[in-house]
Amino acid sequence: MDLGPYTSFIATSYLAAALIVVLLIGWIAIDYRTQKARLRALEESGVVRRSGRAATTDIR
Repeated sequence: MDLGPYTSFIATSYLAAALIVVLLIGWIAIDYRTQKARLRALEESGVVRRSGRAATTDIR
């Protein structure tokens, strides 16, 4: 397969795009683990989610 005189530009562009996608996947994975750890720490300290809280007071 001959890409012509723009072979280096095309290959570099594909490599740059692939590198950016890999970096984004890594960043998302690290952020996911960080957010899970923060939620676990909050739940261990006694903070509960509003959706998990029982309705004990009657708000009118």
